[in-house]
Amino acid sequence: MPHESHPHIAGLRRRLARITGEAAPRGTAAGWLASGHAGFDAALRGGLATGRVHEFFAADALDATSAAAFAALLALRTPGPAPLVWLRTADAARRGGHIYAPGIAELGGDPDRLLLIEAPDPKLLLACANDAIRCAGSAAVIVESWGRWPALDLTAGRRLALGARDAGTTLLMLRLAAAPSPSVAETRWSVAAAPSRALEANAPGAPAFDLELLRWRGGAAGGRWQLEWHHDENAFGDPALSGAVLPVAARRAALPHGAAAA
Repeated sequence: MPHESHPHIAGLRRRLARITGEAAPRGTAAGWLASGHAGFDAALRGGLATGRVHEFFAADALDATSAAAFAALLALRTPGPAPLVWLRTADAARRGGHIYAPGIAELGGDPDRLLLIEAPDPKLLLACANDAIRCAGSAAVIVESWGRWPALDLTAGRRLALGARDAGTTLLMLRLAAAPSPSVAETRWSVAAAPSRALEANAPGAPAFDLELLRWRGGAAGGRWQLEWHHDENAFGDPALSGAVLPVAARRAALPHGAAAA
């Protein structure tokens, strides 16, 4: 059943069209959103497939910030001035904190590319997501939700996946404080904070992430990596502490991980 577009969503469409200078969908994309880490990208045959849906879960309640940071840094690697649309509920803003533009700039991203929209409830968040992915010209769309999201069933997920495919928009779903459930996502990830090396004067080191591939429609799951963000190169690389990378094993069968095997 098609949904009616909320007036605020119609405004979102017009604003994105002005920013990107595009009025029509680009069509199905056939590319990859690469991390910059050669081993990670090669294991995924180039990176995360564009025009697809990818899910990110925090490994622990305290890893929500790390999951959000990884998704945002990955999306901001897309070249050019195209905007990154970040959709979240007001509740997510209270739980996860506000987006800090100077922090994005310090990490090498361009905060001017970030278009942040807060929806009052999960129902309108889903409606915004359906419209945002169809606005051609965005670098990616991040949808941040907290806890269970009953409205995001398989039917709603298929609608999102078809919209992302048709417009060539990469949709990154931040499922925080939630358990994996059956979905049509291309990949599903568990993200945790990894140790980083302190800088001079004991200043915080570069963000580091422990990633586990829970599900991959295009190949075998079960791979694990530790990646560190290198802001000078605007790319992910090996962590300074261990440098360990655990690639996806060839011909390895997909491993059940709770509901992630669905």
